[in-house]
Amino acid sequence: MSLNPADILGFLQSVHPYDTLKLAELEGLAAQIETWDVSDNADIYQHGADLPGLFIVFRGTVEISDDNGALLSRLGPRNSFGERGLLQDGKAVTAAKASEAATLLVVPASVFTQLLRNHPTFARFFDRSYKAPSQGNDLAAITIDSLMAANPLTCSAQDSVLSAAQKMRDSKVSSLCVTDTDGALTGILTLRDLTFKVVAEDMGAQTLVDAVMTPGPLTLDPSAIGSDVLHLMMEKHIGHVPIVESGRLLGIVTQTDLTRFQAVSSAELVSQIAKAKDAQEIAQATARIPGLLVQLVAGGSRHEIVTRLITDIADATTRRLLALAHEALGPAPVPYLWLACGSQGRREQTGVSDQDNCLFLHDDVSEEQRAGYFAQLAKFVCDGLNTAGYVYCPGDMMATNARWCQPLRVWKSYFEGWIAKPDPMAQMLASVMFDLRPIGGDETLFANLQAHTLQAASKNSIFVAHMTSNSLKHTPPLSLLRGLATIRSGEHKNALDMKHNGVVPVVDLARIYTLQGQITAVNTRARLEEARASGQLSKSGAGDLLDAYDLIAETRLQHQAALVRQGMAPDNFLEPSTLSDFERSHLRDAFVVVKTMQSAVGQGRGMLS
Repeated sequence: MSLNPADILGFLQSVHPYDTLKLAELEGLAAQIETWDVSDNADIYQHGADLPGLFIVFRGTVEISDDNGALLSRLGPRNSFGERGLLQDGKAVTAAKASEAATLLVVPASVFTQLLRNHPTFARFFDRSYKAPSQGNDLAAITIDSLMAANPLTCSAQDSVLSAAQKMRDSKVSSLCVTDTDGALTGILTLRDLTFKVVAEDMGAQTLVDAVMTPGPLTLDPSAIGSDVLHLMMEKHIGHVPIVESGRLLGIVTQTDLTRFQAVSSAELVSQIAKAKDAQEIAQATARIPGLLVQLVAGGSRHEIVTRLITDIADATTRRLLALAHEALGPAPVPYLWLACGSQGRREQTGVSDQDNCLFLHDDVSEEQRAGYFAQLAKFVCDGLNTAGYVYCPGDMMATNARWCQPLRVWKSYFEGWIAKPDPMAQMLASVMFDLRPIGGDETLFANLQAHTLQAASKNSIFVAHMTSNSLKHTPPLSLLRGLATIRSGEHKNALDMKHNGVVPVVDLARIYTLQGQITAVNTRARLEEARASGQLSKSGAGDLLDAYDLIAETRLQHQAALVRQGMAPDNFLEPSTLSDFERSHLRDAFVVVKTMQSAVGQGRGMLS
């Protein structure tokens, strides 16, 4: 089909973002565009081929497939393709062929690059990555290294309190970290200790630091964020938090360090929860979570920060309920550990969250204690969580279910059995349990269990194959005709399920990478980052998937915040009609990336090519 520049010009004036160019610019572009006529069922390019430029369908239909041959899209006039490869290394990341005779416009790669550089509209249209606005002095977006005082002053437990006090006076600090001969943190000495213990009790200036320090102080690791410090201080009523990695003291954060930053409202909720006398008072705090969600989304906080802060509130709620249970029931007869799974375990809770939890009990527990004290403890906490808005798990994945309140030896047998005989139910349970995270109690009951289980599971090829198959059951909501596949009937007809067909497919993929690479991270984004760093995912594959996940997760949170602003309860069902053409295009491209990665995992190759 012969096309002249006038034909091309008229066509481009009806295609976004070309319609934003001035007439002279558009005329210049039309003169540089090449025309390709492609016969029926002919290849346009193969995966990995050098791309001559950006393709635009003028006439006909084009099919786009991933490198495993899975059909991703059927494109008609005004649709473009090839941009993902051009934005990376210039090589095709998909394959394209004409399913019927087609005429294509080809914007040369150099011209495409120039358009991106010179026209922000083009750059915004084709850039699928999410870039959050600057957070300013928001503790939710500040890493520990920007808050802590590095190389803090230290002393020995065998020093006198006189020499310690003189060191604090001379350096104008309010605390000293107490370390052993190897430099490991063993305690902390504060001005409060000197005042309330040494002076108030007239202990004498030569008293050893060991007698008045706080041994085994609460610490955080370098991966923490500013709000973690604030939450810990408010929940535990402390003013100094050492930062430790693998036993090595890196720095310390004090209340003074936080004064230049504005406390986020999530910290207020954590503080309110830590002082609550019962579940009803806790519910008064958690009822403010939707408002917090709106505030954080409106402020441009990234999705992993929003969900982390909301999960912190659930963690504080759980720990407070455990403390209240101890007041009501008395101390536990044997050590135990309360763990969260699901979205709380992954630190990915949103404005819509139920509860998923379990109890690990010490092997010394008797059946009478398990069915008595610990059953009462589980009921107290789960009922309290329900009162606070974390509704009972529909699948009964809760510590109130006797199956999930067991001695450690039973839990080990569960994991061993699921791995040895990976039937569908075992796969579902294993998927949930791979997201376990300790919340309150004796964490030694969980020590090494995760690493041991990952190692055993990764070596069982049948288990890995079943887990992989199970992870592909949730698929992105794509229709072949460049659209989004919505729910066809029921209460949420014509909507997208942004949980089960949006974020869950990525969560499942990340869990497979965790299994294959024995990655210990629990959070989905952290798992993807580790998979990239370890080579489990290629840099380009990980980059695409992270960008896709960010966009899907951000869209989900924005939808929830919009509902709250309208006075409605947040949910996960988004109607595409509420999005602009631009937003729908980007969201669909994100789903295409996820489907491509699922296809690669399903072929057993990952994304290392």
